[in-house]
Amino acid sequence: MSIGQTFLGLLESTPRHGYDLKRAYDERFGQARPLHFGQVYATLSRLLRNGLVEVDSVEAGEGPDRKRYAITEAGVTDVRRWLSQPEKPEPYLQSVLYTKVVLALLTGRSAADLLDTQRAEHLRLMRELTRRRDSGDLAERLICDHALFHLEADLRWLELTAARLDELAEAVRR
Repeated sequence: MSIGQTFLGLLESTPRHGYDLKRAYDERFGQARPLHFGQVYATLSRLLRNGLVEVDSVEAGEGPDRKRYAITEAGVTDVRRWLSQPEKPEPYLQSVLYTKVVLALLTGRSAADLLDTQRAEHLRLMRELTRRRDSGDLAERLICDHALFHLEADLRWLELTAARLDELAEAVRR
């Protein structure tokens, strides 16, 4: 996710301080991985340098001055363009999991055990996400469903690969 464009989208409704942007981002998008303050201010500096935001006001305080940022017309254009562009689908053509399966076969280790262990981990995470989804608000349910659908696809791949292990072992050992 582009943090810069997300900040621009959050700024469209109202100017905000860096702290307020971080809080809004973390509440809506960063629950699993909240932003660090350094990341927030580095992103705001870049947006400011690129003319996508401007300092709306500065408040003196006990610590450093608190700057409130507002989106510029160039920022509105940038976020509008970003929102209108489709995201590139990620086909995962070279996944770490596939690499591990092939290396297990090449080194004489049990690829079936590797797949079983991975399946158990996927199922554990799916149970956790299902609990989160069932107790969450609409946004939480949607984000959990997205992750669950990807995990379901991974599980289908794990099953297919397990069914083809003998064929794959023969192919990689040639």
